[in-house]
Amino acid sequence: MSEPIEVIMDDTKMNRALTRIAHEILEHNGGAKSIALIGVLTRGAILARRIAAIIEELEKVKVDIGLMDISLYRDDVHSKLDQPVIQRTDILFPVVDRNVILVDDVLFTGRTVRAALDQIVDFGRPRTIQLAVLVDRGHRELPIKADYVGINLPTRKSDLVVVEVHDKDGTDRVSVQPNRSNRNQAAGAAREGGAE
Repeated sequence: MSEPIEVIMDDTKMNRALTRIAHEILEHNGGAKSIALIGVLTRGAILARRIAAIIEELEKVKVDIGLMDISLYRDDVHSKLDQPVIQRTDILFPVVDRNVILVDDVLFTGRTVRAALDQIVDFGRPRTIQLAVLVDRGHRELPIKADYVGINLPTRKSDLVVVEVHDKDGTDRVSVQPNRSNRNQAAGAAREGGAE
């Protein structure tokens, strides 16, 4: 018998966290003029659009938003048996001398972020690259730390952390399924944020 799913954040808590992250980004960067947001597909891109909308409402400045698929930049791409499903990367603005905010849903091992950093520098050299995540669950394998965090969520390595966003999943929530032995049995189409 599996343990029950524990809901950590509902839509209200997620919106508060994203609003706080937007305020922290503005404070740290002295406003919105020098920043650009790049979201890691799929849910990181959706969260990046939400943060950008909050910043635009606060500052009345249009924020450049990009999205990226890091599949081919992962350090384990050649060790997996299945071919990665390649999505698109759209960074249609110069990153040179910009403060780029990389947005993802969950920070776990750090391998997704490392791959994203490699891809960003292929587009040019930003002034800074900062990291915003909705959930930091620990268990880093690389020396990577988020600059902006919605929630720090202590987990076991075996826990399944699921971020659902209304735009894709029909609801906004973060949940944890403890001790899931088969990580591929996540309910619905929700992606496990801990699978970096």
